[in-house]
Amino acid sequence: MNVLISGASGFVGRHLLTYLCQHMPHFRLHGTLFSDSEQRAALEALGCRLWALDLRDADAVRDLLAQVRPERIYHLAGQAFVPRSFAAPWETLEVNIRGTLNLLEAARALKLETRILVVSSADVYGAAAADSLPLTENAPFIPSSPYSVSKIAQDMLAWQYARAYGMYIVRARPFNHIGTGQSADFAVPNWASQIAAIELGQREPVVSVGNLAAARDFTDVRDVVRAYALALERGTAGTVYNVCSGIPQTMQHILETLINLSARPIAVRVDPERVRPIEIPVLYGSYARLQADTDWQPQISLVQSLSDVLNEWRARLRSA
Repeated sequence: MNVLISGASGFVGRHLLTYLCQHMPHFRLHGTLFSDSEQRAALEALGCRLWALDLRDADAVRDLLAQVRPERIYHLAGQAFVPRSFAAPWETLEVNIRGTLNLLEAARALKLETRILVVSSADVYGAAAADSLPLTENAPFIPSSPYSVSKIAQDMLAWQYARAYGMYIVRARPFNHIGTGQSADFAVPNWASQIAAIELGQREPVVSVGNLAAARDFTDVRDVVRAYALALERGTAGTVYNVCSGIPQTMQHILETLINLSARPIAVRVDPERVRPIEIPVLYGSYARLQADTDWQPQISLVQSLSDVLNEWRARLRSA
């Protein structure tokens, strides 16, 4: 069975490849890269054939799907950094919306017998009312950034193609996920990198942070990719699934847990540059639908996830 993962070299893509290699060894894995990646050798070692692809190029997308003819497609590629969407809104909209449309249209035009997972985001829910928490998949869309606008469009395109053309498309709305290999642009690996640098004497014992009052729903990326695989194999076509832990954690608690994993006394300083123009105060969800359809539930604890991220940064900085 041919399987195509768009964005295979990204944070989630690498973990998904690892999971599929371990649990579905009969899959023939193909992955797309926007540009050459330092991860290429590691991905090829997993048995993944890599293809350079700009999803904004409709002809290139169709040519690749015609050549690979995948029976499973995991669509992970996109612009995923919320602050960047404020700085580059058009790029975010073009990559996330046009890229998804090109993929769906190519699969439709080629009449592929394939199942497609389109990864949306819990950011589509935005600043939901406190009395609506935990959020189910029926919560209204309240976009708070150009990124969340792009994800709403992506989500609805997938829904429309499933309804209009009978395509087997499943949507996922992941809440925050963390784990090894995530860019230091994101809060948790950024804090972990700062703490590791402090431990090695490479910076003053102060962690620079943004808004710590916000509460988010964190899931380990290894649990997330397991959810994606189960949703595509056991989920219902046309359905959308939240992927989350169901537990809100304040950023303050996340930071304190990371600091407690270090033996060094560390102070905290709020950097106004790290505070977003619009910040959702509390966001957490329910994974009841996903559990009912696939038996999925999160397995890896928050402390284990944070410890793994901190240990990764310790190793990276020691070897630098």
